[in-house]
Amino acid sequence: MEEYSREPCPWRIVDDCGGAFTMGLIGGGVFQSIKGFRNAPSGIGRRFVGSLTAIKSRSPIIAGNFAVWGGMFSTIDCALIHIRKKEDPWNSIISGAATGGILAARNGLPAMAGSAFIGGMLLALIEGVGIMFTRLSAEQFQPQLPPLEDPSQLGPMQSNPNSYSFQ
Repeated sequence: MEEYSREPCPWRIVDDCGGAFTMGLIGGGVFQSIKGFRNAPSGIGRRFVGSLTAIKSRSPIIAGNFAVWGGMFSTIDCALIHIRKKEDPWNSIISGAATGGILAARNGLPAMAGSAFIGGMLLALIEGVGIMFTRLSAEQFQPQLPPLEDPSQLGPMQSNPNSYSFQ
């Protein structure tokens, strides 16, 4: 199951890390703007200043956390592709579980196991939905059989089998 739209493996890590950083920056900016607006003192001017302050202080941290997750996930995924010599959904599932476990390692073994389970399940759901949509969309590209003519609409057969009369 080759993915032709993605970069080859060493460059994929940088690409995924940058994409995750951007996603974290945008998502964190939106979330922090709402949070800063709601937690600021009353007054529209103060609320906008609180929103901007929250965006400037927390969004880069969230973006960095996303980038670490994306870079580690891609690194493990590339290592699995190299070791297993194939690219399939199992690589993503194992990479998600390993990334979740590694990032929670300093919180102890129970937290590590829980995060690995959650990471693996999340990636299994994502891969399952992707496979489902691929199969559903592939059905529309299957060749269609020509429509069969209804013999009752053809009329009685004449003496010449090659000619039909419609009555």
